[in-house]
Amino acid sequence: MKSVPLSSLKVSRMAYGCWRVAGTWDPSKVTATAQAAGRKAILAAYEAGFTLFDQADIYCHGETEKILGQVLKQTPALRKHIVIATKCGIRMAGEPTKAAPYRYDFSREYIERSCDQSLKRLGIETIDLYQLHRPDYLMDPGEVADAFSRLRKAGKVREFGVSNFRPSQVSALQSACPMKLAVNQVEISLANLSRFEDGTLDQCLAENITPMAWSPLAGGQLADGATQVLPSQEAYKTRRIKTVLDRIAKARGASRVAVALAWLLKHPSGIIPIVGSAEPADIRESAKAVDVSLTREEWYQLLDAARGERLP
Repeated sequence: MKSVPLSSLKVSRMAYGCWRVAGTWDPSKVTATAQAAGRKAILAAYEAGFTLFDQADIYCHGETEKILGQVLKQTPALRKHIVIATKCGIRMAGEPTKAAPYRYDFSREYIERSCDQSLKRLGIETIDLYQLHRPDYLMDPGEVADAFSRLRKAGKVREFGVSNFRPSQVSALQSACPMKLAVNQVEISLANLSRFEDGTLDQCLAENITPMAWSPLAGGQLADGATQVLPSQEAYKTRRIKTVLDRIAKARGASRVAVALAWLLKHPSGIIPIVGSAEPADIRESAKAVDVSLTREEWYQLLDAARGERLP
């Protein structure tokens, strides 16, 4: 798979998202068989050309980071060939006390502690790309910048980014950070066009920030069927989109999945779709998207289908 620059890093044109590799969100249900299946999925992604692996400390409460760590322990040489991204900032209810609510935490102490815990689970010395997961309403940009600077100075993180941030929040944090924010990871798909309208992709273009697209297939609704979607995705209307995807896919001898991902790849901001299937066959099929180059006409046909109406 073609590689592209991401700040000082060199990454595959698409990323592999590890959030499903544990097979569950309940850490008590992660069996040896589930771990083996997760390791198989990660290796299948690497063999298909993915070198950017996306993680988060909350994915199965750290179990997915451990599974990637197991792969690296079994195949140490792999570390120099992959780029590891992970995220922090979401705290579960009941932690550290029973009265504590589900919340976001960008305090310096929590960012640094979370980084140390992720490094331990992954079994590595340095995280290549460290992101803040969801905007903390109490974010102090100066405090975050201090945490980032300390982590970089200690050699624990190479590059930093954010996730699910509005453009104004990116700007507020960037104004305090001495290092360039490398990415903003947000939901983008044919079923969710909001980032084309809210200034996110405009900011990415203007400030050379790489947009990473989570749920690029709308939780599987643009593929052969969704097995797990977020509440916010339940109302997505995809029938019209899939009709046009299938028509273009048939004409090109490609799959619907490849065309849906190729639609994101064409945008000039350099969107990196994050593929999240844990099935090796689906992972390999997704990788074929990099070989599909849509025309402007095809791209706009899909945009019309996604909008449900022609452009004004």
